[in-house]
Amino acid sequence: MRHQLTVFVAVLLAISVVAPVAGATAATTGAAVQDSEAQCEYPLTITDASGEEVTIDDEPESVVTLYPGDAQLAYSIGAEDKVVGMPVGQYTDSLDAGDRTDISEDDGVTPNAEEIVALDPDVVLAANIALGQEDLLETLEDADITVVVLDTANSIDDVHDNVRTTGEVTGECESAEETVEWMDDRLEVVADALEDEEAPLAYYDSGDDGATFGAETFQHDVLTAGGLDNLAAEAGEEGWVMMSPETVVDEDPEWVVYPDREDAPPSADNLEETTAFQEDNIHAVDDNAVSQPAPDVVYVVESLVETVHPDVYDEIESDLADVDEAHGVGDDANGEDDDADDADASDDGDDTIPGFGIPVAAAAVLAVAGFLLRRR
Repeated sequence: MRHQLTVFVAVLLAISVVAPVAGATAATTGAAVQDSEAQCEYPLTITDASGEEVTIDDEPESVVTLYPGDAQLAYSIGAEDKVVGMPVGQYTDSLDAGDRTDISEDDGVTPNAEEIVALDPDVVLAANIALGQEDLLETLEDADITVVVLDTANSIDDVHDNVRTTGEVTGECESAEETVEWMDDRLEVVADALEDEEAPLAYYDSGDDGATFGAETFQHDVLTAGGLDNLAAEAGEEGWVMMSPETVVDEDPEWVVYPDREDAPPSADNLEETTAFQEDNIHAVDDNAVSQPAPDVVYVVESLVETVHPDVYDEIESDLADVDEAHGVGDDANGEDDDADDADASDDGDDTIPGFGIPVAAAAVLAVAGFLLRRR
């Protein structure tokens, strides 16, 4: 199975080079995907990331989410009751799968076409990475199953767009707009508080091979929104790249951020001379939340602020709670307040708004395959 997973990842990485192009095509040919407000009127025609027009005749009653990030999106807007199939495993462990069918293979990521066809859903919600799985898409098409492929999310604004599209696809437009407003309100609180703060230089250490993200990624937006200056972007890098330890040491980041799937920064042995390691300025973030472009990215931003700018976080903590109260977030089914810390909410899996999809990386980043799979 490990070999099969490696082969699957190789395919994903091979198509990742053209994935942004597909997203750009959809942006120019399909205004519906990029509407500022979701439109839940049926029949609904959307030009998705494939560049093809997709028509949904009636509001769907059953939805399959193809990848972990797609499941996170559906849950984030309260559409989980319509989800009949989803990947079930470590990449969706913040979600309550219940009795929903696991449509993935043993790796918790690779879609199983037979399982999906057997469910006969009204619509399948698929991340952009599905464009590289032609056999799967052809099988679903032959079974007369409607598939909507989302655009690649290269910014937090793109995350907003995909939340809205998910609302259209699932018939939850009002909830999708509420989710976007919740995200914006919390991020505005953070941005206002950080306005006069200095942003220290930070390196995101995704793998011991130097995998990290530059500009034109939603992870870059998350890092900067959290009050940090992205080392890779400052070095002129865009997208997912490989940086040598020597370059990172020369840039001398004040902070090193890494995914919590690791016990310590993967490149720790090579970065001991940096200010970040000398001053123990090391911070782990929720791996699924930072790798899946969904509303949970907000919690990653806030965890960065809490660690890097603790005084600022102390000042805004009550304001963030006020935003949650205004949007009805954090209340359980009995109307009781969830006392979990906001910055750790994505770890609990109990909040109203969870997170979600994987960064499109260059083929050279094969060694961080596990991370890439979690993005979608």
